[in-house]
Amino acid sequence: MRAESLGKGLVILDRDGVINHDSDAFIKNEDEWRPVPGSLEAIAALTRAGFTLAVASNQSGIARGLFDQETLDAMHAKMLGLVHEAGGHISRIVICPHGPDDGCDCRKPKPGMLLQLARHFDTTLAGVPVIGDALRDLEAAATVGARPILVRSGKGRRTEAALPPQFAEVPVYDDLAAAARALVDEAA
Repeated sequence: MRAESLGKGLVILDRDGVINHDSDAFIKNEDEWRPVPGSLEAIAALTRAGFTLAVASNQSGIARGLFDQETLDAMHAKMLGLVHEAGGHISRIVICPHGPDDGCDCRKPKPGMLLQLARHFDTTLAGVPVIGDALRDLEAAATVGARPILVRSGKGRRTEAALPPQFAEVPVYDDLAAAARALVDEAA
């Protein structure tokens, strides 16, 4: 199977707190799934600029029994529909359904989901922007040589306030819209 063209390159997004509002009580159904203002338009801008977008998201709510795969699929169908309506496209979504103590290789900060995406797109992750709101997103990106980017939406402000020294140089943007503008400008 031939990998799809990555255009100007791959951009990997976390979901909760980056694309949609996050909740410490988890996003448990499609009614609770609400986009962060500007995030759908940001995905559309990245799409128009020629980037290929993918999502890598810890979804331990499945392991915790808060929702099932069918409910998660409905949330993602809503997300993909709204992204499409805004003029954007997400090429692939990978999730980790495991809990924090399950010992899997996919739950961020482990890099398993990012490696799945690299295999799917038949590409290296060197320098690939990985946009997240949590330290675990940055750690997963750094582990595979990708380019961690922090947004202040979701848990991002808390993350920024407690960044360890090795992430002091990570670019920080207010939200996905601001990060997308920077990537589009950089690629122009």
